[in-house]
Amino acid sequence: MLPVILDALLRGQAARFSGVDPLLPEPAPPPEGPVLTAALPGGERVAGVVTRTLHPPGAAQTLWSAADVRELHPIVGSSGAAGIEALLRRWRQVLEPAGQDSACLVTWPSRDAEATAPLLAHGFVPLTVLAVRVGRARTGPGACAVRRATLADVDLLAELAMAEVEYAAMVGGGIVRDGAAAIKRGTVARHLDRGDPTWIAERDGVAVGMVEAWETEAHPGSWARTRVRAGRWAFVNCLSVVESARGTGVGRTLMDVVHSALVGPRSAGSFLYYNPPNPLSPTFWARQGYRPLWTVWELRPADALR
Repeated sequence: MLPVILDALLRGQAARFSGVDPLLPEPAPPPEGPVLTAALPGGERVAGVVTRTLHPPGAAQTLWSAADVRELHPIVGSSGAAGIEALLRRWRQVLEPAGQDSACLVTWPSRDAEATAPLLAHGFVPLTVLAVRVGRARTGPGACAVRRATLADVDLLAELAMAEVEYAAMVGGGIVRDGAAAIKRGTVARHLDRGDPTWIAERDGVAVGMVEAWETEAHPGSWARTRVRAGRWAFVNCLSVVESARGTGVGRTLMDVVHSALVGPRSAGSFLYYNPPNPLSPTFWARQGYRPLWTVWELRPADALR
């Protein structure tokens, strides 16, 4: 497809996104990869770039992702549902065979309700959302004591983080693989070694939860800039509360600490991922001031694409 047509589609998509949700960033140029094109009933053409990511055994991503990920990045201008439908039909025609540990992904603005019907019809489910919170921190009375974690807490943190992985696996997002505990421990240790802020919630000296978060700058060319508007953001990587303490205010207290520490006058806000099928997450995060910005539509295995 000629670059001038791609440019026109990107401009049309930017205009559509700005009308759908004012918090969406301007669409970034698509990544490198094979270009997929499809025709609409009226003769107009839409496009998409297909990327493939292979996560090796032992990679941290394998705790929330299939090992073989095929992702479609739609460039459909202002066509909305019609463009998504045409691209998904075309993608199914050219999709290469995949194994059981595989997935198809499409990330699309959460408030663009038009895209829902074609994605559901082709077998996708809204498995993950990127949610944002803007505005200054608001805190309430703490439900527990909270302290900053150190390298000496790595084993404790790994155990708490694994509780989140195991719960997420029940509701479709996480995958408890062989060696998951070791993978999670290594990830936690790397974040602590880098100085990424991590906090532990305690009651009577017993750990009942943890949260891991850090600041990231959304600048041109960065991954964050493709998902949020330019500026400094707090990213919440993991929040975990032990089963016996859920619903008692521990999660809210931990998030109050994150917001107070990382969301200041120069911050654009904070963002995170959660799983809509999780019966606890949507209500909890809405109460903390977060709302969906992007929905990650997924189907596993990739061959299930209809």
